[in-house]
Amino acid sequence: MGAYDVIVAGGGHNGLVAAAYLARAGRRVLVLERYGHVGGLAVSTRAFPGVDVRLSRYSYLVSLLPREIVRDLGLDLELRRRRHASYTPRGGTGLLVDNEDAARTAASFRAVTGGEADHEAWRDFYGMTARVARALAPTLLEPLRAPAEIERLVGAQAWRDLFARPIGETVDERFADDTVRGVVLTDALIGTFADPATDLSANRCFLYHVIGDGTGDWNVPVGGMGAVSGALEAAARRAGAEIRTGAEIVGISPSGEVAFVTEDGEHTVNGGHVLVNLPPAVLDRLMGRPAEVPEGAQLKVNMVLSRLPRLKDAQVDPRAAFSGTFHINEGRDQLAGAYAQAARGEIPELPPAEVYCHSLTDPSILGPELRGRAETMTLFGLHMPARLFRKNPDQARKQALEATFASVNAVLAEPLEDCLLKAPDGTPCVEAKTPVDLEKDAGLPGGHIFHADLSWPYAEQGRWGVETEHERVLVCGASARRGGGVSGIGGHNAAMALLGR
Repeated sequence: MGAYDVIVAGGGHNGLVAAAYLARAGRRVLVLERYGHVGGLAVSTRAFPGVDVRLSRYSYLVSLLPREIVRDLGLDLELRRRRHASYTPRGGTGLLVDNEDAARTAASFRAVTGGEADHEAWRDFYGMTARVARALAPTLLEPLRAPAEIERLVGAQAWRDLFARPIGETVDERFADDTVRGVVLTDALIGTFADPATDLSANRCFLYHVIGDGTGDWNVPVGGMGAVSGALEAAARRAGAEIRTGAEIVGISPSGEVAFVTEDGEHTVNGGHVLVNLPPAVLDRLMGRPAEVPEGAQLKVNMVLSRLPRLKDAQVDPRAAFSGTFHINEGRDQLAGAYAQAARGEIPELPPAEVYCHSLTDPSILGPELRGRAETMTLFGLHMPARLFRKNPDQARKQALEATFASVNAVLAEPLEDCLLKAPDGTPCVEAKTPVDLEKDAGLPGGHIFHADLSWPYAEQGRWGVETEHERVLVCGASARRGGGVSGIGGHNAAMALLGR
């Protein structure tokens, strides 16, 4: 195949971003991807036979993708803002956060908390995170800044509350209501198994959930997550990058040689540099060194419903409640209880989780015959570490799913199972993915959706955060410093590091 300036190992979204930037700069780029398609976990799938619905099977919302990347690469991509940020049921009422009706949000806080204090605290706290987002987001596409410089950018109060002490302490100090505390803390626990009262890894998770693109908004990709990867693939090909699927990498050398296997045998190719869009544990294996496997912690459940379930709260339209993030048993004390159970090796009795319905914002993912007759529902369960599923994966998945449905049903006016659409063969449209499933099906070591524990968006040494100990091998995936989720940040920064910008 000849020599290339750059070989991109892995065709996930970050690898495609890097390939597009480098090919646009005149570099000869080869992308190698083991699956028959690119996109990694940012894909759309018809998960249920005979059901014409394109589910965002793994990654499902977009926040961290900077508009600068969208503009630079000319991406044909539409991201829609959700009208309702969240709804959290409590008893016969619930907390509705309406992005376009401040008075309604304030009234909802009064109904749930019995006063004004927590709503004022909410406005003050998220005013602070908005200022942090505007200050910090632009630095994600630059060489790493020193901690002291980041502290000056965000201010002393934000540094203290979001960086320097556990986020759980900050939340307990600022808010009095258990439900409100829990809604804030969930952003610190997505895919992160941690006690926010003591563990600063929860702070890092929280930061990346509130600073995306300078707003912190979590937007719906029209057409599903596959539309994001499709736009990136098109940009890379337009720029001249060569993309080869069905090519499984089996070795990477510090000199830039990459060995890979296709259906017609084993091949080697040389690159001036190798950009690795793979988890660190996979890179370690490919370079012949011991690998440290991280631990993911989530249950992902994809569903198609024949209708939305009824709520206990008659004052709220289910279409409003489920179009944003619908919080389930995620009060502060409930989160702490579930963490304690999981830390003891037990599947939580009442698992905290959150759901949203993509099709309420973007019905294009439904086939024509299902529009108006079905809705998608995506559930993300917290405090489900891989250790719970190692011994007996199938039995543990079944137990976790049953417990999760019981948790959901506890806050609804009817069982969710009664609302599931059935496939032509009569089976309900529901699939569950544990960390062990992600490890097996998607090649994610430990099922860790961020590839490894998230890092702070700064460093003592002002480099791009993509470097390895080998000069010709860089990382460009979620494991690059500053990233996680669908962002393209790792790919952009690896490309800029190579281009000397």
